[in-house]
Amino acid sequence: MERLTRREEDLMRCFWEHGPLFVRELVELAPAPKPHFNTLSTMVRSLEAKGYVGHKTFGNSYQYYPQVSEEEFSRRTLGHVIDRYFENSYLGAVSALVEEEKISVEELRGLIDRIEHQNPK
Repeated sequence: MERLTRREEDLMRCFWEHGPLFVRELVELAPAPKPHFNTLSTMVRSLEAKGYVGHKTFGNSYQYYPQVSEEEFSRRTLGHVIDRYFENSYLGAVSALVEEEKISVEELRGLIDRIEHQNPK
């Protein structure tokens, strides 16, 4: 599945938060200055071409809905980052977080304890 631009990701967040939407509703939800209807329509059609949204037809307009959950998107994005920047090593990514002090050793131990208690052998 293709990666998203920042603006496409923002649109997906609207779908994840609000559910199915018409383009005119996306315009209403957008912060000022409001984007033009045609601009958002083009972006939504791009999301559809990439497989992120689908649509239902209502007369001569379309209501768009997410076809990819936020959780699935997050997993794919994380997987891409791990693959691209850490040679597909999740351990390397966690090590970098500890080294950069983004996660403490104590937090890491707590995570290990939580995992061990969730999955007793």
